[in-house]
Amino acid sequence: MDSCVFCAIAGGAAPAALVYEDNHVVAFLDIRPLARGHLLVVPRTHSERLEDLHPAHGASMFKAGQRLTRALARSDLATDGANLVVNDGRAAFQTVFHTHLHIIPRWNGDRFRLGLGVLRRKHRAPESTAAAIRAGLDRLSTEENQ
Repeated sequence: MDSCVFCAIAGGAAPAALVYEDNHVVAFLDIRPLARGHLLVVPRTHSERLEDLHPAHGASMFKAGQRLTRALARSDLATDGANLVVNDGRAAFQTVFHTHLHIIPRWNGDRFRLGLGVLRRKHRAPESTAAAIRAGLDRLSTEENQ
C-alpha cells in the first residue's frame, strides 16, 4: 500500500530503528515509546486490522514478538516482563492502520499503567456474553465454508 508508513518501513523506503527482520515481519523501535525498548512488530504484508490479517502472518507476528520479549529480558535493558498489545481499530486506539504488535517492556516497580479500566473487572451477564461470542464463531465458520 503506497500511503502506509509501516509498509514503507517494511520495504526499506522509510527510516526506522530496526531490531529484527525476517521474510514475514519487521520489528523496530516505536517513535513514541511508552517505555525504553518499546517495539512494534509489523507483518510485511499489509492488513489494516486483525480481520484482514492472514492467520499465518499473525502467527509470524506473535512468534517474533515472543522471541523479542525473550531477547529484551536478556538484553542490557534487563526487563522483568512485557505487555504485548494489538490495538485493533480506531475504538481500540489504533492510529496506524497496518496491523502491528506492540511490545512494551516492563520492570518490577515501574509506574506505567496500561489502562486503569482493567483494574476493576467484573463479569456482566457471563452466560449471554459467552453465547453471543459462540454465535459469532458459528457465523464466522459459515462464512469460511461458503
